[in-house]
Amino acid sequence: MEIRGPILLPAQREDITLHTTDGLTLVGELASPAMHAPVATLVTLHPLPTAGGFMDSHVLRKAAGRLPALADLAVLRFNTRGTSSPRGTSEGEFDGGDAEGLDLAAAMAFVRERGLPRPWLVGWSFGTEVALKHGLDQDVEGAILLSPPLHRTSPAELAAWAGDRRRLIAVIPEFDDYLRPAEAREKFSAVPAAEVIAVAGGRHLWVGENQTRRVLDEIVAAVNPSALPLPTQWDGPLG
Repeated sequence: MEIRGPILLPAQREDITLHTTDGLTLVGELASPAMHAPVATLVTLHPLPTAGGFMDSHVLRKAAGRLPALADLAVLRFNTRGTSSPRGTSEGEFDGGDAEGLDLAAAMAFVRERGLPRPWLVGWSFGTEVALKHGLDQDVEGAILLSPPLHRTSPAELAAWAGDRRRLIAVIPEFDDYLRPAEAREKFSAVPAAEVIAVAGGRHLWVGENQTRRVLDEIVAAVNPSALPLPTQWDGPLG
């Protein structure tokens, strides 16, 4: 069958809770390869919750549904403070990207406790702001930014990534609502090593199977390139 839409490929899927240092409990899910240990870990950060973003926003849900089987990756998704999804509601209130740094820290503490390997941050829209503002405080291999608006990240917070050993990859839709490739190249020039990838025809929400596949390809190209090209057909059991 063709791999598309909300298909779930085999994985170990576990409902988890995270605990922040300011006393909140956050809800999430860990999806890992079904038969062996992952080669790397994606710590995902969802779009703006006040505009409907949550851990099940479609690109992140599809990453969790496909990449454990197709690319040997663990995918950690969670609702930041005050965010609800079918999994449940995380305690606390939305804080515009500031206190959400404590949510990221709780996710990274979980990664360490479980011994999950080679963590990468994958932020989408608002999630990129959390990654940029707080990612340097965490032991990660890099950050992949999908449709970064750069609304809440200050120029100083972005420039702080300059000279850091960790990779910074910005995936920019051609027709983004907030930041398009030419402006993105200008703004990310503050981080000379940053990789700005323009996606022809792309839009902020990455709607459509072709756009989803392009985003997942870029994630895997950074984290586990040996898994490329990702298959588009599956003839085994589903999970």
